[in-house]
Formats: sequence, C-alpha cells, structure tokens
Amino acid sequence: MARGTTEKTILLVDEDLDFLNWATKHLEAESLRILRCDNGESAIKVVGKTPIDLVIADIQLQPFDGLELLSRLRAKNTNAVVILTAGFPTTSQIIEATRRGARDVLRKESLSFELRPVVEAALQNIEQRKQAHDRIPTLPDAEGPVQMIGVSRPLQEVFKIVGRVSQTDTPALITGESGTGKELVARALHEYSPRRKAEMVAINCGAIPENLLESELFGHEKGSFTGAFARRAGRFEQCDGGTLFLDEIGDMPGAVQVKLLRVLQEGTFSRVGSNDTLRSDVRIVAATNKDLAAEVSKGEFREDLYYRLNVVEITLPPLRERPEDIPLLAEFFLQRLALKQGMARMRLTEEAIETLQQHHWPGNVRELENTIARACALCTSDLLLAEDIPFARSPFSLTQKISTALDTLLLSTAESDGNLLQYLVSEICKKAFEQSGSNLKETAKQFLSFCLCVFTCVWLGCCLILFCWVGEFAFPPKAEPLLSFHTQAHARTPAHLTA
Repeated sequence: MARGTTEKTILLVDEDLDFLNWATKHLEAESLRILRCDNGESAIKVVGKTPIDLVIADIQLQPFDGLELLSRLRAKNTNAVVILTAGFPTTSQIIEATRRGARDVLRKESLSFELRPVVEAALQNIEQRKQAHDRIPTLPDAEGPVQMIGVSRPLQEVFKIVGRVSQTDTPALITGESGTGKELVARALHEYSPRRKAEMVAINCGAIPENLLESELFGHEKGSFTGAFARRAGRFEQCDGGTLFLDEIGDMPGAVQVKLLRVLQEGTFSRVGSNDTLRSDVRIVAATNKDLAAEVSKGEFREDLYYRLNVVEITLPPLRERPEDIPLLAEFFLQRLALKQGMARMRLTEEAIETLQQHHWPGNVRELENTIARACALCTSDLLLAEDIPFARSPFSLTQKISTALDTLLLSTAESDGNLLQYLVSEICKKAFEQSGSNLKETAKQFLSFCLCVFTCVWLGCCLILFCWVGEFAFPPKAEPLLSFHTQAHARTPAHLTA
C-alpha cells in the first residue's frame, strides 16, 4: 500500500470483533498504525488523545451512530479523514454523510476489494483534505419528496455529488439516457439545498414550440404577439429564489439559447415585447439525453452556453449497468402500486428477479416501472413468475441497434487516438471484469472465449478469400456469352432509347 514516509494512524470503529480482526489484517502494512474501538464514545476519547489520520467507522454504532460520530469529530476540529461503512446504506445516509464531510461510504460486502484502494487514496491525499464546513442543515428523510433507489456504486457516486453540489448555486448539467431519473436528481439538488423553501419549476424545452418557449421562460407583455391578451410572468420570475429545471436542454432553439446565456452571465432578462430589464435569483439545473459536446461540434448548440451550463456534470448510469439496483426498484414500484391502488402486495420470485436483471432495459427505470405496472395489471395471482413479466417490444430494430453501436464505437475510437484494437481489448476486458464480479479467473475465461471467436472468424474469412482467389484462376469467367447476351439485348432495344 502506497503511503508517505511518515507513519499513518488508522482508527477502526465497529461493534463486530470479527470485522475488526479482518480489517486489521487486511490493512496491515509497514509505517501504518492501526487502533481499534467498539463504540463511538471510545473513539472520541482516542481521537482526543492520539493524532488520527483516518477513521473507518460503521454507521450502526452505539450509543450514537456513525453520522453522530462524524459530527463530533468535526466539532473537535480534527483533521482525520472519515470513511463510513454500512451493510445497506440508504440514500439519505450517503448524502448526509458526504455533506457532513465523510470521504466515502462503503458497503461492507464490497470491502474485500474496495477497502485497500479507498484507504490508499485517502492516505495519499490526507494532506489535501479540506477542513470541515459549517453545520449543514438536516436533509429530508427517506420518505421525503425525493426517492432515489439504489445501492450500486455508480448511483452512490451520484448521491455523493448531490451532497457536495447541493449547497452551492453552481449550474449543473445532468446527462444520461432517457428514463434514468434525471428529474429526480434535479429535485434532490433543490430539496437538499438552501433554496428548498422556494419553488422548483420544471420545463421541457423539447415539448414547447419555439415561438412559445421564450414567452414561457421570460414572460410577455400584453399585445406583444397574437394571443397575448394580458401580461404574463415567466418561469424565471415564478421561481425567484428557487431552482429552474430545464429538461431536454439540447432541444432548445438557438434564439432562446442567446437569451438564456444572458441570464446566466448577467442575471438579467426582459419579457417578450418589453424593454425593461428584470432580475431573478434562480439556480439553473439542465438535463439532456443528447451528447451536447457533439451538438456543439455540429453547430446545433452554442459553445458558450454549453460551458456555462456544464460547470458541474452529473452523469446517470443506465439501468443495465447497475443490475443490483433492479430488485430494489422493482420492490419499490410494487409497494407503491399496492398503496396507490389499494390492492394486495405482490411478490417477485427469484426467477422473475433474474429475468428482470437479464433484460437490457433500453427505457431504463421508466421502462422497469411500466413493466412492473403491466405485470401487476395482467397477473392473476399475488405472485409474479418469470413468465408473468411482459417486456415491451423495443422500438429499435436489430439493424438500428447495430448501426448505433458502430457509430458509438467509431466515435469512441476517434476519442482514443484511433487505436481500434487497443480500445476494443480494453473495453472487453473492463466489461468482462464487471460481469464476472471482479473474478479474475472468470474474466480470463470470458476473454479467452472472445479471442477464440475472433480467431475463428478470421480463419473462416481467410479461407473464403483463398477459395475465391483459387476459383478465379481455376474457373475464369466466360466473356463470350455475356457479350453475346449484351449484344442481343442492345439489338432488341428501340433506337430512341439507345440514342
């Protein structure tokens, strides 16, 4: 484990003695001192007497939990970096821990391969850790208006970004495929921010005609255009002091982009048909399923606006890349349907869950929700079997999917200095490692199978080329019959067509 030359001290805090023994042995290294405590009060006393570089504490502690321990450590103005662990961290715990100053929140079942690299990174950057921020307001609980479900590592990283960014007024750009929950993230940024007492207004830039979008955003004066029978305040005035969520920002017309850029730069705007300059204190959160950088390259989106919006980019992973979240999401949708419709609580069999996890989910979380709703409506019992899962037909044909994949491949290859083979090998190894659960032996098997398939295809291709080459010399084409046919056909063609 790479560290500095000076000795570092780690404090492990957990009620589980077996875990303390395992973590001590797992992290044991030269120039590393490991101390252990089985409760929060003892940990506070140790930190008060001994300089601690890193604290690794369980969230479930007695007499107070890991979040309270984190707060007390910050109150003591200690420089210790804090990493929290939990068997099943909730969304609120992850966001709250991050906002209180925790470096990371790790699931205990993944510690065997995550703990050492996370600790190594923490120790390497221990000197650069920022001091604790001022007391952060309490987040809404898990039953609040924002319900982002998931325990996957990619989604947890999104939660942490939300925890860091929500306290600022920095513009944020949320990217991801359709149906991944971009509006939920925007809602979380608002609800966990000091602006949560004000209004959050969402507007779909792709659903409003160009001639009405400007009026919708900035308002208009009476008589400014046909149908403007009275003065109307726009969304910027409506959510003054709050958050404006611009969904599908990639579909915003160029003329409106110019006015939006002015608001971001100067904080001022004018109603349609008015020369008066108005001000509005609004935080802009935008979202798109398009590649805005590519849209800028094609001239479809303003470059200066792109950089104004993309101060902080939050990328949502597609559902197919986080299959461990699918059972949780499915259970959440089942529970919500039961409460909403007053029907019996339905259950999923293990086979049904496996079927859900094996699906590609081109529509992401939205498609999963609709699939669960469809299954509940069609099922005749309170138990959902694998055959009861009615997947929607994909709107994309196989040819379209292959074409899209090739376009993505060529674009990615261009971004990787044009080395196609190196890029393919890298991506295949990465995906095989992920799908095998970080099992090196299984990864090697999958990669070997791929290499055998490639070798077989290359061998068959070479045989076909050789066969055609030999056949060309052994059986040369006879030109005479073809010439004769061409001549006869030309003779039968009317003169006015051959002229």
